[in-house]
Amino acid sequence: MPSLRPDQWIRVQPEGLLVVPGGFHVDPVRPVERALVTHGHSDHARPNNRAVLATAETLAIMRARYGEEAGRSLEPATLGETRRIGEVDVTFVPAGHVLGSAQIVLEHAGSRVVVSGDYKRRPDQTCLPFQPVICDVFVTEATFGLPVFRHPPDGEEIGKLLHSVALFPERSHLVGVYALGKAQRVIRLLRQAGWDRPIYVHGALQALCDLYESLGVPLGPLRPATEASKAELAGQIVLAPPSASADRWSRRLPDPVVAAASGWMRVRQRARQGGVELPLIISDHADWDELCATIEEVEAGEVWVTHGREEALIHQVRKSGRAARALALIGFEEDDAA
Repeated sequence: MPSLRPDQWIRVQPEGLLVVPGGFHVDPVRPVERALVTHGHSDHARPNNRAVLATAETLAIMRARYGEEAGRSLEPATLGETRRIGEVDVTFVPAGHVLGSAQIVLEHAGSRVVVSGDYKRRPDQTCLPFQPVICDVFVTEATFGLPVFRHPPDGEEIGKLLHSVALFPERSHLVGVYALGKAQRVIRLLRQAGWDRPIYVHGALQALCDLYESLGVPLGPLRPATEASKAELAGQIVLAPPSASADRWSRRLPDPVVAAASGWMRVRQRARQGGVELPLIISDHADWDELCATIEEVEAGEVWVTHGREEALIHQVRKSGRAARALALIGFEEDDAA
């Protein structure tokens, strides 16, 4: 029997999730002395922590985004390697969300707690797949924690994009993607589908695409969209931040078909509000079925929900005979727009 319940040694503070016997926070939303970071999205990897422990890829992403403010001390964590921090055994294992993303396994006082961060269960050539870990407490997101969110196969959604390109060769296709993870994933999905032509990218995406390449993720030929003429962009695929379709920047494109790659494209009203003509349901988060299946797979007797559509998932977990509660952490977003 555990000598302490996990809720006796893990606490929610204004700074985030504090692991008391280890003296560290996981994904703190305010600067702290020691932070363990699950992945590089800006709502989980904040600047100005004194010491940061994360995978080497996550640290590289933080350096690229924050420079010297990434942290005074940056220490890489090796996946699968257990280390002792204070009185807690800590292991990083893959989360399948974006490059370098990891779950953080915490073992103390006879209990194992897995803080999953953000995760997905779909194959993704840009990052390692999610690794289930049997645990007593599973700390999960619930970004798409409603039964309406059931993501279709990624290949089908990319097929819609390529079909539209073939139908409208005189138009460009402007695909809204987040800079970290989604942009690179859409590129790899296009390459898997046989698109070997150059893909044109907005300047805001270039640095992280270059970083992915330097970390061993091949993306194929990419071109700056600003260096192509309007005529050259006809029949081409252009990737840009989601806001770019409403900017003057998009005027350089020939009659663009506005697309967006997001799990939120399941919600038609959201697509319409964003002026999206071609919604592509491609998500870097687990959908409803995958959330429920993952909770079953890790065999946790208790589930803590950090952010997202908490109430429905908590209700579903309790129906299965497990304990569940919301942690009410603040500061986490539905995706990374930076």
